[in-house]
Amino acid sequence: MNILQICSKPPFPPKDGGSVAMNILTTGLLEAGNQVKVLAVNTPKHFIDSNDIDADYRRRTRYESVFIDTSIKPLDAFLNLFSSESYNIVRFYSKEFEERLISILKQEQFDIVHLETLWVAPYVDVIRKYSSAKIVLRSQNVEYAIWQRLANNEANPIKKWYLNLLAKRLKKYELGMINKYDGIATITEIDLKAFKADGCRLPLINIPFGIDLKNYHVDASNTEFPAVFHIGAMDWMPNAEGIKWIVEKVWPKVIERVPELNLFLAGRNMPQWLLDLKAKNIQVVGEVPDSHKFINSKSIMLVPLFSGGGMRVKIIEGMALGKTIISTSIGAEGIDYKEGEDLLIANSENEFVDKIIQCVSDKNFSDRIGFNARQLIERKYDNKIICEGLSQFYKDLIK
Repeated sequence: MNILQICSKPPFPPKDGGSVAMNILTTGLLEAGNQVKVLAVNTPKHFIDSNDIDADYRRRTRYESVFIDTSIKPLDAFLNLFSSESYNIVRFYSKEFEERLISILKQEQFDIVHLETLWVAPYVDVIRKYSSAKIVLRSQNVEYAIWQRLANNEANPIKKWYLNLLAKRLKKYELGMINKYDGIATITEIDLKAFKADGCRLPLINIPFGIDLKNYHVDASNTEFPAVFHIGAMDWMPNAEGIKWIVEKVWPKVIERVPELNLFLAGRNMPQWLLDLKAKNIQVVGEVPDSHKFINSKSIMLVPLFSGGGMRVKIIEGMALGKTIISTSIGAEGIDYKEGEDLLIANSENEFVDKIIQCVSDKNFSDRIGFNARQLIERKYDNKIICEGLSQFYKDLIK
């Protein structure tokens, strides 16, 4: 099959959860014998110079990108209040991107146009006009649900009102599009059921995030124990929300009981309040050149999400690297785990404190959780098998 993969940000190099999830599907679909062309939105937030992209990747994917200024502009956001459009969505539309897409569709015939996330859904009508390809949405989240959770967790009444407005408009758009594709590939079974409940009548398939295991080597030779860490892009609101909660509510209680324990915070776009932080036993590492090396160097991984959705790529990567992971139930959504065996669940301040202390106090227990995590990934999240399933879904749609 010939597949056009339209991405809402550059999928290569895979620097964060979203780009990793996009890139692993590209790789898997190519290895399954398909042709894949990648057309990406290049954004200020995730800007990548095409000349800096690996030449072999560009050759295999015939990679192209078009810059769209998706940055949030106060005046545009204010004027949007007087329209009925979703501000989250309109920022991703550009005439230049549309014209390049039309040109590609005129030049080449595709069997499948694969839309990476809801943010590129505004181009569905153009695809229909210029191509007979089947259109599949790859949904990494039920997007409006994330914004609704953010609104529910917000204490500031003005911010709460605005987040509710964004969630309401995004929901209207997302559900209005739900039957305009030819199929939807969700990243979790929970999201698949949510789409059905919201009235989706299209073919649906659950395609979880997969791992190419040859790229994930467990290396305990330089692992610091005990050492607690978090890694994730801090310009994603759910990450920032969760880490603020850890720093302010959980960590002071932890170091009361284990005064020498350190928390390491890694990830790009650290907010200024974290960079200025002078908290005891917290080291703000920032963006790291090699995320696998960083994860291998620490022992206990925290994923304190309260408003995310979909499937957390960093959890799968951490499990593949044999880490002991403590997550909220929301953070671990979509992963087929057994609590207390493959990872640990904590949903309150005291639960997080107790689980951290339990791991720190019993290295054998902590190591066993990490070992089981790796075994789970090997059994259920092999990208080769996952992408073969997606390829078959595409073939069924074409028939």
